[in-house]
Amino acid sequence: MFVDEVRITVQAGRGGNGICSFRREMFVPRGGPDGGDGGNGGDIVMTSSHRLTTLLDLRYQNHYEAQDGKPGGGSNCTGRSGQDVTISIPVGTVVYDDASQDMLVDFIEDGQTATIAHGGRGGKGNSNFATSVNRVPTKCTPGTPGEARTLRLELKLLADVGLVGFPNAGKSTLIAAISAARPKIAEYPFTTLVPNLGVVRWGSDRSFVVADIPGLIEGAHEGRGLGVQFLRHIERTAFLLHLIDVSEWATEDPIASFETLRRELAAYDPELINRPFAVVPTKIDVAGTGERLDQLRAYCRDQGYPCLPISAAANKGLDDLILSVGKQVDLLRTLPCETPS
Repeated sequence: MFVDEVRITVQAGRGGNGICSFRREMFVPRGGPDGGDGGNGGDIVMTSSHRLTTLLDLRYQNHYEAQDGKPGGGSNCTGRSGQDVTISIPVGTVVYDDASQDMLVDFIEDGQTATIAHGGRGGKGNSNFATSVNRVPTKCTPGTPGEARTLRLELKLLADVGLVGFPNAGKSTLIAAISAARPKIAEYPFTTLVPNLGVVRWGSDRSFVVADIPGLIEGAHEGRGLGVQFLRHIERTAFLLHLIDVSEWATEDPIASFETLRRELAAYDPELINRPFAVVPTKIDVAGTGERLDQLRAYCRDQGYPCLPISAAANKGLDDLILSVGKQVDLLRTLPCETPS
């Protein structure tokens, strides 16, 4: 099961109390205070891993509590610190404080680690309060409580290329044809219910990652269909492919479909309109007279948009598509810009 948003509660450990103690040893007159400090409470730590691809585990275990620190002891013994709790999450996870909605950490690298909730500090024993005028202090302090938080975790897939289009535009067929991904493919809408990732090899030793986003419909940014649930996964892609069905059975005008698709992306996040993209007319093997394909080609030529017609089922145009997208991805990787967030 693909899960890309969860809420969890975390409780860092409380610091141990400092104690009040005095030395009572043979042949040691007026031994003085020897109360030790309490140990620190355990932290809640998160670390990202490429081995994980979903937040499913956190849905079923949604409360994490670190160990409390132990109290201090006599002979200036410091209490044992509480054990930290480490939570493993997929690369691409963004952690928010659910109360303030502030972003705490964005995990974009494998092995990235961050402390989400800090444990309490251990209290001071009475040996810390001895002075020249107060040689027998009875003061000690308790440990402080650890941080408690409710967190909202969002997973945004990390991919070089995002496939966007309306249902049955051919996204799943394309990713299955150019990579080892095996999404569900059928002749009815919304066969893709979760995003799929595929690695596409090109050249002698190059590759790029493609994300197949479930089909959008008009009004997706308002919550219609499945698009709004997964549009967040487009945010991190560096290059977009807009798949437009130009087969003779398509009911929508190809130019209108493309413009509607762009409006939905802009309504969700205006920055997506500025993302590099190409138009991909699909199903050209069943384009009939080719009138719809010609219309879309002419439109792209007038607007200056790259147009890469393909038929994934008939293996037409795929080599040109892979080569063109691979070169574009390599170019974007060399640009001195930040990773899309």
